[in-house]
This record gives sequence, structure tokens and C-alpha cells, in this order.
Amino acid sequence: MNIKVSHESPLCLLKESINYNDYDYALVHLFEQNSNYFNFFRSSVLANREVLLDNSIFELGRAFESAEYYKWIKLLEPTYYIVPDVWEDSDATIISFDKFVTKFDDIKSLKIGATQGKTYQDFVRCYKFMSEHADYIAVSFAYSYFEWTGLGNNKHERMVSGRQRLIQNLIDDGIWNWNKPHHLLGCALPQEFRYYYDKNIYNIRSVDTSNPVMAGFNYMKYSGDLGLKDKPKGLLADNISTTLDDDQLDLIKYNIESFKQIVGRK
Repeated sequence: MNIKVSHESPLCLLKESINYNDYDYALVHLFEQNSNYFNFFRSSVLANREVLLDNSIFELGRAFESAEYYKWIKLLEPTYYIVPDVWEDSDATIISFDKFVTKFDDIKSLKIGATQGKTYQDFVRCYKFMSEHADYIAVSFAYSYFEWTGLGNNKHERMVSGRQRLIQNLIDDGIWNWNKPHHLLGCALPQEFRYYYDKNIYNIRSVDTSNPVMAGFNYMKYSGDLGLKDKPKGLLADNISTTLDDDQLDLIKYNIESFKQIVGRK
């Protein structure tokens, strides 16, 4: 099992990021704010690196406006893009997916369908739709559903356990599609991913998380492959233009290496 990993990084680390990321992960709303950010990912496409474009729902609270999103998809030509979804609303997400791919049917990039919902039945319904219609299936870390289905002493531990249990339930109930690749969106705590490696859930193909970068930014150091006890504060997208001192850079480097160990990359 080899999980591809991408850690979203500030502008000052983008060039270096190709050395520690298996693929490049872009947030569409940042294209409008900084041309250098867009140009980096366009260069990656031209260099035949794998590029995944996110509709920025987690950062904005709602998916990026569809017509503008389409414009950027056409300009970037990413390998994959996450079809606009609706946070924690399975029915609206299914409608949004169908509407977008029907209206913008000339997109050549492969489609990632994000599962959404507030109950297990919601997730099953949305998951089955994405299993049939998307090229790639995505599951976020931040659903409120996990706060009462997950186990742990705090919110972040419950998010870790919650996503693990959702995926395991889908497998146990025979719903998980072993023939489709899956992407895990973000994380609360990095140690979550050891579970998928140990369980050999081999079609979890990729993960994106700025966690080791934001931890270093906050002067937090991983406890090796045991990860962190708390989630770093802040969003990478809100710190995209930040500069880093030597201590932060050293911590980021160490955290990234520790993350590789967590996902079984010795």
C-alpha cells in the first residue's frame, strides 16, 4: 500500500514542495489572489506532475462559484478536480454534481466526487452515487457527524475515530467500492492514517493535509510517528504569503518526515 501525500504549502515553499509532495494540491480561490500561486500549478501540469484542484469548500464555507470554477479548470487543466459539493447535504451534493458535469461537459480532467451528509444513511446514499458517477471518491475529516460517532477525549480525537469508523462501516456493509480510488481530505490529527495502512485499505490512493506544515508554523513538533496531541491553529490558505524562520523550517521538515512514517513510508 502506498498512499500518495500532498502537503499544502505557503508560497515561499512551493518550489521546494515538489521534493516532498507526491502530487500537487491547489485551492481554486487562491488563484484569484496571487498569480504566482496559479503559475506554479500550471507549471506542474506542463511538467506532467499530477495536480488535484479543490473547489475550496472547506476554506470558504461553500464551493467556489461554478462558472468561475469552470474557467479556472479550463485554464489549469488539472489531472483531477473536486466537483462542487454542498457541505453536509447529501441530496444537494448529488444535484450539484449532476448539474455541474452536465453543464460543463467539455472538461477533460477526471472528476472527484465528495461524499456529504449528516447521518450514516446520508453518506451511504451520497457514496453510492459518487461510486457510480465519479472517477474518484473523496471523504473529508471535518463532518459534524464524527463528533458523535467518533471516540476520544476531545473533538479532534473524535474526528480521527469518526472517519475511520465511517470507512470501516462502509467496508463491513459491502458498500465500499474497491475498484475506485479514494482521497482523504485533510485531517484533525496525523496519526489517523496509520489505521488505513495497517488495515491495508489499499484503494485509499491519496491524502492532502497541511498539518505538518501548519504544525511547524505554530512551532509544534510531531512525536515521531505518534503524530500530535492537538491540531495546529489556523488554515494554510490564510497564511499563504507567510515567511518562515529557520526554526519553523526545521520543524516542517521533521514533521513531513514523521508523516511519511505514519503512512508507512519508511
